[in-house]
Amino acid sequence: MTQVPVVTLNDGYQMPAIGLGTFQIRGGAGVNQILAAITDGYRSLDTATNYDNEGAVGEAIRRSGIPRAEFFVTSKLPGKYHRYADATMAIQESLYRLGLDYFDLYLIHWPLPKRDHYVEAWQAMIDAQKRGLIRSIGVSNFEPEHLDRLINETGVTPAVNQIEVHPYWVQERMLKEDTQRGIVTEAWSPLGRGSSALMEPVVQQLAQKYQKNVGQIILRWHVQRGIVPIPKSRNLAHQRANLAVFDFSLTSEEIQAINGLSKTDGRIDNQDPNEYEEFE
Repeated sequence: MTQVPVVTLNDGYQMPAIGLGTFQIRGGAGVNQILAAITDGYRSLDTATNYDNEGAVGEAIRRSGIPRAEFFVTSKLPGKYHRYADATMAIQESLYRLGLDYFDLYLIHWPLPKRDHYVEAWQAMIDAQKRGLIRSIGVSNFEPEHLDRLINETGVTPAVNQIEVHPYWVQERMLKEDTQRGIVTEAWSPLGRGSSALMEPVVQQLAQKYQKNVGQIILRWHVQRGIVPIPKSRNLAHQRANLAVFDFSLTSEEIQAINGLSKTDGRIDNQDPNEYEEFE
């Protein structure tokens, strides 16, 4: 079983340096897939209310027989619950679905600035944290102006900003912005969700050089940039391989070569956080 290093957050808590994304992993099959990942060494499990699978994640944790304290469980607040009272109840309902007493990390899923209730949602999370329902609070898909508004209006800096990062959307700007504020950057869709990035010659050549698969090269690229990737996979062999990225290192030149794959239109679904209206 792979031992995963940890990253220390700005609130003093630690999170594993890689996690399991669970988007589209649901039901009985999902429980078995998550359970297999836990057996292979995953302890960081990333879910969301909008994934409709918090129950499956909680069931896998229970079936594993591993103490709750060894897991790092993340979920996310959907846009329809940004109002203070709604957010407060949504946090509690998510915990009931998971069968847990607290979250290790809870995120606002999207800022939805056109609706402009994300500060209210953030205050509800701050208060839930004070009550012991959440250990670390953070955000997802937030831009610098959204981060600064939270910090300026509440005095509380997010611990994590989970954003889209992969070789076609490198996010140097946001990584720098997060780092300047002491925020850890997490990557959703770190492999590009089926994009042709895995077929790029530079990635293929590095895989040959290091005797790794292309996914492992890209995940290592994230780790060395100080990003926590949360790859999703139902495939048990892929899950296992995705953890095996801590026994080699890329050179700074190789990291820059992968950075060079970034595209101005590299987003997977063109989800601009300033414009995107989250599904409900």
